[in-house]
Amino acid sequence: MGVKLRFSPRQIYGFVAYAGLMVFLLWPGRFASRYEYIEGEEIYDQLVRKTTKNVSLMRNGVRCDYSDVIEENVYLYRRPFTEEIINNNIRLGGEWYPEDCLPSFSTAVIIPYRQREQQLNQFLIYMHNFLRRQRIHYRIFIIEQYDPKPFNRAKLFNIGALIAMKLDYPCLVMQDVDLLPLHLGHLYACSQQPRHMCSSLDVFRYNLPYKGLFGGAIAIQSQQFLKVNGMSNMFSGWGGEDDDFYARLQNKEIDICRFSPDFSRYTMLKHHKETPNKDRVAFLRNGHLRYHTDGLNSLVYKEVGFKMHNLFTHVLVET
Repeated sequence: MGVKLRFSPRQIYGFVAYAGLMVFLLWPGRFASRYEYIEGEEIYDQLVRKTTKNVSLMRNGVRCDYSDVIEENVYLYRRPFTEEIINNNIRLGGEWYPEDCLPSFSTAVIIPYRQREQQLNQFLIYMHNFLRRQRIHYRIFIIEQYDPKPFNRAKLFNIGALIAMKLDYPCLVMQDVDLLPLHLGHLYACSQQPRHMCSSLDVFRYNLPYKGLFGGAIAIQSQQFLKVNGMSNMFSGWGGEDDDFYARLQNKEIDICRFSPDFSRYTMLKHHKETPNKDRVAFLRNGHLRYHTDGLNSLVYKEVGFKMHNLFTHVLVET
């Protein structure tokens, strides 16, 4: 005679809830598998060709050619590019531009940062190898929060954006230090519309979780960032700031774009989760009331240090 297993209602409920959660996590249909994106052959025409004044005044009249970079779309996330900086010819402050041709793009890469030394080292090695092969003009800004308050990612982006714009950068790439692009054809340059860059991320099985996602890594023209008053300064702790920023763009009728998944693949480095912002839902709900008063025009911070390192410009701030 078989043994009869008896389960309490609470155990049955737990099994059902667990099964439902696993179906939700593993079911591909929960992802925004169908979304509009720019095909590879259309990418270059969608990019905004604009540089800082000092680069545009360079005497070298030969324009850099980007057709091979985009067409070949080389997978670069491999040795030795992940282990050491190859042929280090980077200028002080983490700036670089090609000397054999005139670049068509100038980009400020802005990274909000606190206490992730190992990831920062991995990021700097790989990204300098990556970006120099794209033949663009770029500079890496590390905006470090020095105080012990909850991490305010959006506020650090605002600070970095203002500093980069004072230096005449027309294009802002704002991304987390734990994200690395895999394919060289995804140029770190701004498109006509603000671009969600990491729409094909390994931790999401290279799917897009939802169409309104606009975080992780984005590219936006400086003038567009100014138009929406930057990001909210209210979101201390994890979560909410990206959705609020997407809503700001929608409020100004600014559509976003994405490149083909073949170009938009990123990997996420392992890291500890940040403490969630318990007020994020409330802030999102009433965010539309603050678009014109909470952002770049209300930004208050203290600059503790500003130093030009060999691989990056370091801005140390208290928020």
